[in-house]
Amino acid sequence: MNTSTFNSEDMDFESRYVDPHYKSEDDASVEYSLRPRTLNEYIGQEKVKENLKVYIDAAKRRGEPMDHVLLYGPPGLGKTTLAGIIAAEMGVDIRVTSGPAIEKQGDLVALLTNLNDGDVLFIDEIHRLSRQVEEILYPAMEDGAVDLIIGKGPSAQSIRLDLPKFTLVGATTRAGQITAPLRDRFGVILRLELYTPEELAGIVRRSAGVLEIGIDEDGATELASRSRGTPRIANRLLKRARDFAEVVGNGTITKETAELALARMEIDPLGLDNIDRMLLTAMIKNYNGGPVGLDTIAAAIGEEAITIEDVYEPYLMQIGFLSRTPRGRMVTPAGYRHLGFNYEDKSGGRADNVQQKLFDD
Repeated sequence: MNTSTFNSEDMDFESRYVDPHYKSEDDASVEYSLRPRTLNEYIGQEKVKENLKVYIDAAKRRGEPMDHVLLYGPPGLGKTTLAGIIAAEMGVDIRVTSGPAIEKQGDLVALLTNLNDGDVLFIDEIHRLSRQVEEILYPAMEDGAVDLIIGKGPSAQSIRLDLPKFTLVGATTRAGQITAPLRDRFGVILRLELYTPEELAGIVRRSAGVLEIGIDEDGATELASRSRGTPRIANRLLKRARDFAEVVGNGTITKETAELALARMEIDPLGLDNIDRMLLTAMIKNYNGGPVGLDTIAAAIGEEAITIEDVYEPYLMQIGFLSRTPRGRMVTPAGYRHLGFNYEDKSGGRADNVQQKLFDD
């Protein structure tokens, strides 16, 4: 695989219910119906909501479009939803596209010139725009115009097209890959954080109401606690738990029904699935918990190194089960305990003994 063109959003992990990226089983119409339409309906991200409300109210009072907004954070946290809410709160239309879909400068010019005054243009995965296309955005964001070259050779002419006033909302899971000139042109930059179990439980209850699924408090809490802080995963688990409730249970998702569904999907109480556990177990059994190189781990579990780095490792590091060191990856004591292994300090207390000896001397 050419790692320079790898993107985890392009890969299909159908067996991973805990994959935070959009998957084919997430039906688009259902996904859209679950999205809140206003800031009051949006659960979680309190700091982001409070700031957005101020920015939106200020823009409406001035009768101007809102400043350009960059939303970044892990996948599945609601960046697309927030873009729709911004448009709805401003009372304007939204045009949706993605970075990979805009292949030529003309594609972006067509989008920009077809906007109405005040509209929101949402570009998902904006870090994947090509450099040539990105350069069209610079004058569009700053001056409300685009510069085009008509003709070739000595007869070529440069013309400037004025654009309607608009708000660009960019979303990305990799803010570090956005070029500095583009990032600097956003007036509002907001980071979305992982959700708490309480916030996810509220999202599960709301989604259950929209989908007309019976669920009790304990059932919602159980699903939320295993959703890895991600609403998209919570909604996916809710739909799968509904299947078990209708076939095995009485149609209502209780704690027992949720536990049964999650056990059948091999998702443990912390949201780890069989692939996560296989990765940690291989490191512990085969390499004494590390340090071990990424390529070695990939060979041991039969997976691409870049996939492990982009898809599996982030959550394991967030919950403190895996650490990266200059010598390689290591399973932490918490990871050992979660999998039922005894952790032995590899230092054997030598560092403490040496330090104490220095003080004694």
